[in-house]
Amino acid sequence: MPLVGRRDGRNFGYGRQLSYAGPQALRDLFGSGHYGTVKAHSDRWQAFVRWCRSEDGPGFNDARQIDRQTLLDYAGYLRQQVEQSAIGIATAQNRLSSVNRTLAALRGDQYVKVVSPSKALGMRRTSVRHSVPHGQDREQVKRIVDVLCKHQMPRAAAIVQLARATGMRLREAILADLPRLKRETKQFGKINIQDGTKGGRSGASAPRWITVDDHIRDALRFAEQVSPDGSRNLLAPNERYLDFLQGIVGPARDILHKHNLKGFHELRAAYACERYEQITHHPAPINGGHCYQLNRHLDQEARVQISYELGHGRISVVSAYIGGRA
Repeated sequence: MPLVGRRDGRNFGYGRQLSYAGPQALRDLFGSGHYGTVKAHSDRWQAFVRWCRSEDGPGFNDARQIDRQTLLDYAGYLRQQVEQSAIGIATAQNRLSSVNRTLAALRGDQYVKVVSPSKALGMRRTSVRHSVPHGQDREQVKRIVDVLCKHQMPRAAAIVQLARATGMRLREAILADLPRLKRETKQFGKINIQDGTKGGRSGASAPRWITVDDHIRDALRFAEQVSPDGSRNLLAPNERYLDFLQGIVGPARDILHKHNLKGFHELRAAYACERYEQITHHPAPINGGHCYQLNRHLDQEARVQISYELGHGRISVVSAYIGGRA
């Protein structure tokens, strides 16, 4: 949608609400396509808008009021969130970068921005995991699934099972084409994760085949059982993805936390550690394994395979899931 008014109007002509203006400006900037990029920036912009409206924020609802000091104040808030372990360093940097990008789209210039998000935050992201992933114990995961079902949250339970069994991201588990995966299981004994993938990594150009085992079969069977009528995934036919996140995923996170699971993403790391041990017959580095010291070629082989299965383009990212080469 183009400008709804002149650029010198409220929110630089993109409407009365800050939450509405940002995504509209991004769509104008990127045009058709780049859906994943626009959505990622928009989601992070909404986090900024929530801060603006909170007690900690300035109370703005017009992007014309936002100046560099506003962004530095937001950086201070994000730094506090990182220090309290509410969010990770990477998340904080991404949120600040997306605010830069969205403001530039709204303003039509780059006069108001944080030049270096990492410097503004006073911290640099680490790409090496230093804490043992939660969710490696399948009995713990089963208990969480049971609790979610008791709370009438079977679709959240399905996400937990899919993430732990296949290493899917949250979005991938929600949007997985269940009939297709079931068909691939029967035909090939492996599944190709293609729906809801990050950064446009889907289709023939980015296959992501994972060999099926009993855990995957059980997870797919359960997900298909709780999939709403008329749907191929975990969303109901007329259900918005954002509404599902707010209504189902948000409350489920609280249950995960109460049962010592930091989040859905931890299950992805648990999957990666398990795959490392299956491939190398050594524990993952974060679990005390020393395969790299004993057989560097085998360690590299495992990292290449895990990077492929997780849908990452860079092998170095695997260290964030299984630990470094120490």
